[in-house]
Amino acid sequence: MEEVWKNDLEYFSQTVGKEVNHTLQTLDEAALEQATQLILSAKHNGNRVHISGIGKPAHIAGYIASLISSTGTPTYFLHGTEAVHGSCGQLVADDIVIFISNSGETAEMKATLVAVLNNGCKVIGVSGNPNSWLAQHSTVHLYAGITHEGGPLNRAPRTSILAETIVLQALSVLLQSDAQVTPAQYINWHPSGCLGMLRENEK
Repeated sequence: MEEVWKNDLEYFSQTVGKEVNHTLQTLDEAALEQATQLILSAKHNGNRVHISGIGKPAHIAGYIASLISSTGTPTYFLHGTEAVHGSCGQLVADDIVIFISNSGETAEMKATLVAVLNNGCKVIGVSGNPNSWLAQHSTVHLYAGITHEGGPLNRAPRTSILAETIVLQALSVLLQSDAQVTPAQYINWHPSGCLGMLRENEK
């Protein structure tokens, strides 16, 4: 392996370990509890949860929507740019929209969030900047900050995506805990594959 490749790969590995550890150490339990209560209140009132992002965070939004849905809280993907071209029609007042944006400042994100707020929804913002526009316009803000992306240019989203994923996985754990999902219920939602089989200790 060429020396420059080796150095970049070693730096990436070290950075990932450092940033993941930072994310775990800075999980805001109070904010996670507030976000959980906000979602549970909406769910109790018959409202729904949606999750969105622009660019790479949109891919994470799709995964988190699937994860939270599979663990007891139906959650819907809201396309980050299609939202301002009619997809806000999936929203009703008092729904919850989780929005992921590392900077919390992009123009596209602002346009979508304005539309979401104009439709009467509450926002849970996820970003690496607690003072961002997104944080200021969120009912609850979940911090997912990093210091370096781990790549040569420090631009392409790498560790920021990991941080956002970890924070929202933590939220999914709290929601699943409240839902008290049993193994039988989980298998009803996920009947195929190895996950769709009762283990001996679950029978």
